[in-house]
Amino acid sequence: MPYLASIGYELATPATLIRALKKARVDLLVDVRAVPNSRRPGFSKKALTAACAEAGIEYLHLRGLGTPADGRAAARKGRHEEMHRIYRTQLKTLEARDDLEILDEIVRSKRRACLLCLEASPEHCHRSLIIEEVRKRGRITVEHLDPAVGR
Repeated sequence: MPYLASIGYELATPATLIRALKKARVDLLVDVRAVPNSRRPGFSKKALTAACAEAGIEYLHLRGLGTPADGRAAARKGRHEEMHRIYRTQLKTLEARDDLEILDEIVRSKRRACLLCLEASPEHCHRSLIIEEVRKRGRITVEHLDPAVGR
């Protein structure tokens, strides 16, 4: 059955993130942040791409699946339902629909892909809404990885 994991790096270090990905046999990390930068060392696009490459994991950024600025602001304030409402609107954009198609092709190709964002809690993150959309297209096995415990 097709597989899709998700992981948030909020409680992680680059090493624990990579360890969790390797333990789950992930071969593709799909960054779903609108802006793939981070104040946390090791989690910007360039550093993450390098760490993944060193671990034998491919990195892909799908900007269209990122949360728009107003959604990120709502999430920072703990207004998760508002962020979800904003993100559901984002999922209707052409860029998001195109990136969902790319993600769906990846999942159906039997790759072991994992969605990445900051938020540790999958239910508070837009990753859960992306997974919901992918599930509408067919059955998949979903696993939420916890880098704080190495998986």
